[in-house]
Amino acid sequence: MEFPVFKTKIPGKEKKFDLNDPAEVQKYFDYKAGEEIAKIKKYLEKNTFVAYLLGKKSAGKGTYSKIFTTIFGADKVGHISVGDVVRAVDEEMADPKKKKELIEYLKKNYRGYYSVEEIIKSQEDRGTGKPLLPTEYILALLKREIAKMPRKALFLDGLPRTLDQVSYSLFFRELIGFRDDPDMFILLQVPEVIIDERIKTRVICPKCHTPRNLKLLVTKTAGYDEKEKKFYLQCDNPECNLARMVTKEGDELGIEPIRERLTNDGKLIEQAFSLYGIPKVLLRNSVPVKDKDSVDDYELTPEFVLENLGNGKVKIGQRPWIIKDDEGVDSFSLMPQPVAVSMIKQIAEILG
Repeated sequence: MEFPVFKTKIPGKEKKFDLNDPAEVQKYFDYKAGEEIAKIKKYLEKNTFVAYLLGKKSAGKGTYSKIFTTIFGADKVGHISVGDVVRAVDEEMADPKKKKELIEYLKKNYRGYYSVEEIIKSQEDRGTGKPLLPTEYILALLKREIAKMPRKALFLDGLPRTLDQVSYSLFFRELIGFRDDPDMFILLQVPEVIIDERIKTRVICPKCHTPRNLKLLVTKTAGYDEKEKKFYLQCDNPECNLARMVTKEGDELGIEPIRERLTNDGKLIEQAFSLYGIPKVLLRNSVPVKDKDSVDDYELTPEFVLENLGNGKVKIGQRPWIIKDDEGVDSFSLMPQPVAVSMIKQIAEILG
């Protein structure tokens, strides 16, 4: 299963954009995919679609749907995370009135091999090593969630989650009444080393809980702990008085605690990739070094490099981040925006 390298570079034109500046990002998308954006906007005036986001955990599914929503408007596009929906039900369970309303809804809309009482017990026992919640129950929750919002294009994150759910997703349009909507799989291919490094180097402010990353998203100031022989970031929020950002417990293990999940996610992507009859948007978060000319330099993910100058001073530099993909090929990691350009162009083609 090999995803093609998508070319975002426009030959003969040398424009550069700061992809960390929101105003510049808007100009970037107009420049790189203006025609396709106009086409999708016109389509969304009267039509919608359903897109299933499939990628390994921490691959950036939420990031790409957020970029798409920012471009086309929250009034036209909705993002539903199955995980968020299920966690919201956890809160409902604590309210007797809301719990009763949920049970009444399930009695009218849920169909499956477990009783409503068993389903509620499974929901309450989540996190105790119990198996995943039944697919039929998840579908009922999604139907309820979608009914709360105006009709709009949907990005579904978390369905399918298991191999048996792939077939359910193929008929999801009928289940929610979007019978005429085009649907598609959006498959993300992200090297595991990128996910591993994202986890290992992420930090958070202990006061305002702002997340950053020692390698990929630094703050303006950094320090060096002489005792621990480690660099650290200091929060940019003025109210935090340069608080030292810290690593979440367990992050130093990287992907090891979720390796089984990543393996399962990989199998899901392979199965979806092999399906006939449903369009697929293929996104890769890396480009082989040999294919560097297919993108502009500013579209490559920068790796921030911290240098201890002594006397409490740390210099922050940067260089393109080179990693080995899952096939062992030297590759550049890509910024989210060029990957989103690829997504927009492919969706525009699918929608006709």
